[in-house]
Amino acid sequence: MLEQRIQQQFHESAELKQQAAALMAGPVAQAVACIANAVSNGGKVLVCGNGGSAADSQHFAAELVGRFERERMELAAIALTTDTSVLTALANDFGFDQVFSRQVRALGQPGDVLVAISTSGNSPSVLEAVRAAQDRDLIVVGLSGKGGGQLTTMLREQDVHLCVPHDRTARIQEVHLLMLHCICDGVDWTLMGDPEDSND
Repeated sequence: MLEQRIQQQFHESAELKQQAAALMAGPVAQAVACIANAVSNGGKVLVCGNGGSAADSQHFAAELVGRFERERMELAAIALTTDTSVLTALANDFGFDQVFSRQVRALGQPGDVLVAISTSGNSPSVLEAVRAAQDRDLIVVGLSGKGGGQLTTMLREQDVHLCVPHDRTARIQEVHLLMLHCICDGVDWTLMGDPEDSND
């Protein structure tokens, strides 16, 4: 019985990824273009989210600063979830809703990109970060699910919304990670070309 339940989890995850592939390919490509343009012009990527999305933020930033699958130059990315002194000071002095937005105002410059991750699209701290990014003239790449929540109405024409068509948090997070890996691969492909071409 337990093994059947585990297999069902695998099947649901695989089925959602197949369904989302055609729907999300275009928006993910737009996100790649925004991020590749930013980092190739001296800009940086700021990333935020709570809980599992905080872990995804740190994972994504690490792939950009270090590498994904190919050796390349370092790309400027900062996860806004990692500095405990900053996070606790901002939460204590201004409230938790401001823990990311004040960092965005402090660090963000026009031409940078904010990657804002919220499975529901309704996380107050993430939405405040989006507002701050728009005030600072950053491009926003928003990752959500469950219909997109409030994030849907906040994003501008120049922003990108990657909304997973599912209501279950675990499934949404699994597709978020896949999309972040697609962005890493796409940025490398954009900046360095197809690795297959170098083998000809």
